[in-house]
Amino acid sequence: MEQLLIHGGKKLHGTVHISGAKNAVLPLMAATLLAPGKHTLGNIPHLRDIATMEYLLIHMGAYIDATYHVRAIDTSALKYFEAPYERVKTMRASSLVLGPLLARWGRAKVSLPGGCAIGARPINLHLQALEKMGADIRQEQGYVVAEAKKLFGATIVFDTITVTGTENIMMAATLAEGTTVLKNAAKEPEVLDLADCLNKMGAKITGAGTNEITIEGVTELQPTHHEVIPDRIEAGTYLMAGAITGGEIKTTGCPAQYLEALLEKLRASGCEIMVQGTEIVLKGPKRPTAVNVTTSPFPGFATDLQAQFMSLMTVAEGTSVITETIFENRFQHALELARLGAQIKLEGHTAIITGIPKLSRATQGERREDVRPAAVKNSRAVQDRRDATRLREERADL
Repeated sequence: MEQLLIHGGKKLHGTVHISGAKNAVLPLMAATLLAPGKHTLGNIPHLRDIATMEYLLIHMGAYIDATYHVRAIDTSALKYFEAPYERVKTMRASSLVLGPLLARWGRAKVSLPGGCAIGARPINLHLQALEKMGADIRQEQGYVVAEAKKLFGATIVFDTITVTGTENIMMAATLAEGTTVLKNAAKEPEVLDLADCLNKMGAKITGAGTNEITIEGVTELQPTHHEVIPDRIEAGTYLMAGAITGGEIKTTGCPAQYLEALLEKLRASGCEIMVQGTEIVLKGPKRPTAVNVTTSPFPGFATDLQAQFMSLMTVAEGTSVITETIFENRFQHALELARLGAQIKLEGHTAIITGIPKLSRATQGERREDVRPAAVKNSRAVQDRRDATRLREERADL
């Protein structure tokens, strides 16, 4: 896609069925490494990160049969226990294969993810927990190399709440000897969804969705079928699109309890919201009222919805303050909003937005990766095509 031409000034109306959650799919795909056999995952969204995880699993020896919204993943004949850099690059979720590989096979070699647009996001909490469970871990030339004849249950207290850390160690603990207790665990719906799937596979997990999760290790797990939960970030984004245009949007398939913090702020900004089952209807105000927001782990206001809410506040009546507490580099969008006329002042982890009645049009500058020489841009496009071809060939060879 070369460009998007957007003709603004229109109120948005309509109904949108919400897709499966990417942040739930990726750990679920990693979890298939825990049990040999054919796993099936339904409600899969069409996203690049999903394809990247497919590349990784196929590289390890898995066979994947992909249809429109379903993935059948057979992990019976794994050959390699490495997540190489060229496969995962900047996809941080690649670290989620570390725990499953170590638990089932006793060894893993996983590339440290590269740079991230919203901060470093280190995996040190994952590694410390695995060491406490008996793993020998070392770093070699940008890779984490982990070995363990057997993992053992332990009490893990995370220094800070970590979603991927909670998921990684929960998966590793399912096949560990004894009982593992995760304290200060993440409570995100995606963590609960992973626990539900693991329990279907034969794991013994209790407390998921709270800040203390207990996992009683078992000797083996079995493949299963699991439907992925809806994407709360996608749902929230559509609702805010309705709010910022003064339109009326209905989302279906996503429970309101996934979005309570956002819905509270939208109501405070003047939106009318009705909830019935998994349907959410939002009617935007003529002009929103300024509301302050501080991001925090679930059930607080999601950092992944912060940029969208800031966009809404740029046209609100009054001054709002948005404080980002999760990632240190997540205000990059503010500079682009300023090109549309938004009045935003950045002070460290805080953005102060003085609303204006209406944003003005602007031509988006080329993305940073696209302002490089043409030869470099062309090589990137060629590599993307090669990646897609390689995936098709690997599927055909298996």
